Amino acid sequence: MRDRQAYGNARRAREFEAFVAGAAGRLLHAATLLTAEAPDGNPRARRLLTLSLAHTYACWDRLHGEDPYDCARQYLATRFARGTWHQYGAFGRARPDPRSPLAALSPQERLILVLRLYEGVAEEQTAALLGLPQERVHTLCDRATATLLHPRRTAPPRAVGTKVAPS
Repeated sequence: MRDRQAYGNARRAREFEAFVAGAAGRLLHAATLLTAEAPDGNPRARRLLTLSLAHTYACWDRLHGEDPYDCARQYLATRFARGTWHQYGAFGRARPDPRSPLAALSPQERLILVLRLYEGVAEEQTAALLGLPQERVHTLCDRATATLLHPRRTAPPRAVGTKVAPS
């Protein structure tokens, strides 16, 4: 009996290690985009990834043929959303890094944009996952895309001590 249990645990560990080797990079990139951190310094994204992988490992035996990547991605998204939207978690408190490509977006826009465009999740699935109407997901995705494609122009910085001519 113990041999069979030990064999099952070893098989489970090998399967999970193979999953992590294949999926962790993409999940970390998605988490980095969500948290709007710089790719070289992303402690919040790494924490989010660790929590997501721990949850996936805990659910590993209950997946029964389901895609473990989908489970990890869903937990990553819902954990980020819960921490950000309630403003009690660490993910919503930090300011986006200006070097992040999605720094100009709100956390909700980042989440929807990452799910829809980076992960390729259908609009209906994104709406169901986040508990939002499908029209709202569509609107937020369009707004986020427009913000990224047409950024606001800022005035060039002036040198200290220069005067502006009256117009």
